[in-house]
Amino acid sequence: MGTPEFAAIILKRLINSPFKPYLVITEPDKPSGRGKTLTPPAVKILAKQENIETWQPKYISQIANRLSELMPDLFIVAAYGQIIPKDILNAAQFGGINVHPSLLPKYRGSTPIQSAILNGDKITGITIMKMDEKMDHGPILTQREVEVPNDFSFPDLNTGLAKKGASQLIGTIPLYLSKSVRGRSQNNENATYTKKIIKRDGLINWREKSKIIDRKIRAYYPWPGAHTIINGKKIKICQSHLENDKLIIDRVQLEGKKEMTFDEFKRGWRGNLDFLDKIS
Repeated sequence: MGTPEFAAIILKRLINSPFKPYLVITEPDKPSGRGKTLTPPAVKILAKQENIETWQPKYISQIANRLSELMPDLFIVAAYGQIIPKDILNAAQFGGINVHPSLLPKYRGSTPIQSAILNGDKITGITIMKMDEKMDHGPILTQREVEVPNDFSFPDLNTGLAKKGASQLIGTIPLYLSKSVRGRSQNNENATYTKKIIKRDGLINWREKSKIIDRKIRAYYPWPGAHTIINGKKIKICQSHLENDKLIIDRVQLEGKKEMTFDEFKRGWRGNLDFLDKIS
């Protein structure tokens, strides 16, 4: 069970392992882009390429009976987007295990990768846990720390964690099935939770410190995109870096246009760029 690119990377590794799934469950196709074209999730695209049966219920509870009839051995979940009810988890002989990109109980929820970047964390990680009916709450089976480079954006860290998580998963499955690892309970008093990211989170406040703006640019790329509004036009800041604690903008995208270097943008822009004077 999974939906975005993070889950697709893990699925690819499972397909090429002794644990190839015979069923993939993902979210329904959704409108995407300016034309609102109905677009399948990354996991569905890969499953179709590999001729794996795919189900796309709006709500996972809608297929509880069908899953019970299958009598599966194990559910593997990565960034699915819904909490799996207890009756569905119990339908599999070995229940479900989840690949979560943080060092649980830190950053429970749907945006742990963005949260690590926004908070300037030097270390994050991967947790493989046995699932229960609560969000990111079950016993930890294995856990691995991962360094967060200073210049990593969301796609960089997302891909890196997915690849490390896939390797960790392949190593954990046989230990779990043989009961060589039973898991340890999470310390719920230390739990922290991430928030759902919405479009307006990307609007830059140029009065914030440069390091905070830089983190937002990296965490919110490509969606919702850190952006500013100039003369009524939305300008997405796609890439930046810090030099002596000063924010340097590298790449931008004007609404409706292709991404370009900031120098290219300045040569073609006829308006003011007063926001540059506010960067501290």
